[in-house]
Amino acid sequence: MRPAAVEARGWGWRFASRLRWAVADVSFRIEPGERVLLLGASGAGKSTLLHAMAGVLDGDDEGETRGELTVDGLPAPRATGRAGLVLQDPDSQAVLARVGDDVAFGPENLGVPRDEIWRRVHEALEAVGLDVPLEHSTSALSGGQKQRLALAGVLAMRPGLILLDEPTANLDPGGVREVRDAVGRVVERTGAALVIVEHRIDVWLPLVDRVIVLGESGGGGGGAIVIADGAPDEVLGSLGPRLARGGVWVPGLPPRFPAPPAGTAGPVMLEARALSVGRSRGTSAAGPLRLDVRAGEVLGITGPNGAGKSTLALTLAGLLAPVSGRVEASVALAGGPQRDPLRWSSRELLTRIGTVFQDPEHQLLATTVRAELGVAPRSLGLPEAEVARRVDDLLVRLRLGRLAEANPYTLSGGEKRRLTVAATLAARPRIIVLDEPTFGQDAVTWAELVAIIAELRDEGIAVVVVTHDAAVLDALHARPFELEASA
Repeated sequence: MRPAAVEARGWGWRFASRLRWAVADVSFRIEPGERVLLLGASGAGKSTLLHAMAGVLDGDDEGETRGELTVDGLPAPRATGRAGLVLQDPDSQAVLARVGDDVAFGPENLGVPRDEIWRRVHEALEAVGLDVPLEHSTSALSGGQKQRLALAGVLAMRPGLILLDEPTANLDPGGVREVRDAVGRVVERTGAALVIVEHRIDVWLPLVDRVIVLGESGGGGGGAIVIADGAPDEVLGSLGPRLARGGVWVPGLPPRFPAPPAGTAGPVMLEARALSVGRSRGTSAAGPLRLDVRAGEVLGITGPNGAGKSTLALTLAGLLAPVSGRVEASVALAGGPQRDPLRWSSRELLTRIGTVFQDPEHQLLATTVRAELGVAPRSLGLPEAEVARRVDDLLVRLRLGRLAEANPYTLSGGEKRRLTVAATLAARPRIIVLDEPTFGQDAVTWAELVAIIAELRDEGIAVVVVTHDAAVLDALHARPFELEASA
């Protein structure tokens, strides 16, 4: 494995459906073996630049490029096999059902001889510390194990450049440490160049030797440029307050928390009794459980990856049938004799329980951000004037105004998250269930999103938050409900 060099000379990219450039004019050189942390506000173009280094941005139908971006002197799309990319969602990267086959997939596509492939598979799994049989099911792995599997798949291709796009965003603290330690072992063993995009930077600072910060160019066409580049202590020390104001999570400069709740929690809106939850009939992922969801309170559901947090959230939201036990709404919420949320129509759910899924793309329906925000109020039959008023308000509150006419699928991960929260709020539900609402957010948008959740709480809305982000629970004075690891 030969470490790769990366060079950008006035490089920029604009998606085909967008007027503004995602990245305007970046120039830098990453030497073989360097370890770089790529920082910037949500939507600053970090993931776009990372995907470009991986060679997956190419073709006139996808967008327009300018300048040069090379890996080992070749245009990035032509540097086949030199870069390996690990994404933020552990579940989206497993290609095959068995661990060994999944790690072998990349080398097979590069035409590596069979005997060499399996030697690489064993070496890669050892390097990332994933000690499971080759026949082990990929779906049975924890979140941290799945990210180490993705890293092993990249390592087996022997890239000279390893690219990590928020690899710990959806992981519990144990999973974060697993992935960080695995990455450390890999770069020590291979000498590969490393570029990491991550909002929460504390965990990665001991591993990197350079920080590059992207920020708005200020030009008419928008887009990101390099606004800082240097040693971590130098960049964070001299520009810390400025970077924090721009959204970078600078150690020692935390975002502002909202005020504590003005009053006590209100009446129970939803109750679960002897509740066991699971994704398949007869198989329980968690339970039996007893819990209440109260008006004017944030209920924080926590626990390790695989404990059943998202499954519980979907069950409370009336989107998944219990394995056993019951979920029952209050008379005030149900507005009638049918108190089982699972039995409500989709239109009834819209104004009673709104849900924001963990993966934003699972609930995008329209071709523009503005149209996406109008889906729920139009489904309720509201007058167009009221629809427009709600949409315009949410565009401002969630910092989505400049993206109003953009295709939702071209947004950054953090922008998609804010869009799905806004789209749910457009229906004005009385309970809102949020699954990892702050992943992918910079410090500024995190604070704004948390402030909006606090406003909902103080307006008497019942809020259920599934999160690994302990700061969210502290900021919202949430009542914790912890699930234990599945046996």
